[in-house]
Amino acid sequence: MLRRLIGPGALLLGVWACGPALAGTTLTVASFPSFDEAVKVAIPEFKKKFPDVEIKLVSLAYPDHHTAMTTALATGTKLPDVMAVEIGFIGRFAESGGLEDLGAAPYSAMQYQKQFARFTYPQAMSGLGKLAAIPADIGPGALFYRKDLLDKAGVSEADLTKSWDGFVDAGKKVKAATGAYMIASAVDLKDIYIRSGLKDGEGIYFDKGGKVLVDSPRFQKAFELAKAARVSGIDAKTAAWSPEWGEGFKRDRIATQMMGAWLGGHLASWLAPDTKGNWRSAQLPAGAFASWGGSFYAIPKKAENKKLAWEFIKFMTLDKEQQLRAFRALDAFPSLVAAQDDAFVDQPIAFLGEQKARQLWKVSANKIPATAVHRQDPVAQEIVNAELENVLEKGKDIKQALVDAKSQIEKRVRR
Repeated sequence: MLRRLIGPGALLLGVWACGPALAGTTLTVASFPSFDEAVKVAIPEFKKKFPDVEIKLVSLAYPDHHTAMTTALATGTKLPDVMAVEIGFIGRFAESGGLEDLGAAPYSAMQYQKQFARFTYPQAMSGLGKLAAIPADIGPGALFYRKDLLDKAGVSEADLTKSWDGFVDAGKKVKAATGAYMIASAVDLKDIYIRSGLKDGEGIYFDKGGKVLVDSPRFQKAFELAKAARVSGIDAKTAAWSPEWGEGFKRDRIATQMMGAWLGGHLASWLAPDTKGNWRSAQLPAGAFASWGGSFYAIPKKAENKKLAWEFIKFMTLDKEQQLRAFRALDAFPSLVAAQDDAFVDQPIAFLGEQKARQLWKVSANKIPATAVHRQDPVAQEIVNAELENVLEKGKDIKQALVDAKSQIEKRVRR
């Protein structure tokens, strides 16, 4: 058992001072694909620092992992030492009260804030200012497009990015000339638009005081864009991560996809490797910059090996070389600014036609606002998506749909 430390500065020394006490210690890390690959890459290097420690990686599918962690935090049982959390769940977990405050002693992690992308720490803060997790990777929003399909349609990158309405118009040309859908789903346009144009401290669905924002002009325009895409017939009506979505990329049926920069790695490794050289990356339309995805590490309050868990989290997030190992292996854009400044960012990407796309993603990462998260963000997203479905499939009036969405969210929050 690790002995109690009296201050954050003694943490690493304290772990090493335990010496033989670490023999036979197993550190349990709970994660999900493909974020779990970063742990696999890290294990050999971490064991060089702690040779007597075994790492037990427990990996479940993305939804199963977060469901299991939600249950574990609620019951206080079957908790790992280190918990991976994706951005969509960080608000809920931060407010759960079941995670260590990493901003407080003995962790004192606020001292490291300036070493990370500026928008990441606020994402992991609870309403009471507690730091629930440390960022490991980020998802600068990017527009991936099939250059070969656009060339056939006589559409340029500038046509895609000059404005949101221009993007829809370009989609009509692509569909007419190639038969390919411009986007997989009209929902994608809504998802990326509601994340753009925000200011520091603002949330996607809630403001600082918890007021619901979904009846704002931002959501109105997002719904209008999604409807325009559906009416124009430029979306494939295919949900992200479905088998049909993957087949759409493989069969040249989807011309663009707006997501986090990490999508480039997925396209190259398993989604559509045979389309190598045909894809390019661009910034989002209309000069927008938004975060799409991102992963964190947290420590449950009832974890058995908290001090060692903290050493592991620091290794995964503050060690430049480990951040770069994950970057090279997963194309998961690093949260650590020092890793973003590495020469690897300037290397061309073969899958993207030798484009130096990481340079674009770095620019985006530096311009993404530090938005806030709310524990009810997943609930708000679910309700908004249901109302958008009513607009797209049943012709519901957009303003009424947003009014109804706001009412439903407010009722859920008051429960």
